[in-house]
Amino acid sequence: MPATVPVTVRIPVEVNERLERLAEATSRSKSWLAAEAIGAFVRSEGQFLDAVEEGRQAAREGRTVAHEEVRKWLDSWGGDHELPPPAE
Repeated sequence: MPATVPVTVRIPVEVNERLERLAEATSRSKSWLAAEAIGAFVRSEGQFLDAVEEGRQAAREGRTVAHEEVRKWLDSWGGDHELPPPAE
């Protein structure tokens, strides 16, 4: 079992009540549910930040697509003549 550390957070009463109901319905502890939720959030935000950095690096290297090309492509979605995605 991985090492854990205690964390204290303040949540609104309504969220706590919903968390208690969820814990009871799933036979899980509030602590377990909170740890899972925090873990999922941290993973998701980490992936987002990685994607942002990847985009920044692409821009620094000049690997970009003109706004107008992207706009034309997006405007073609759902039509009879959908365009292929623009290339770098």
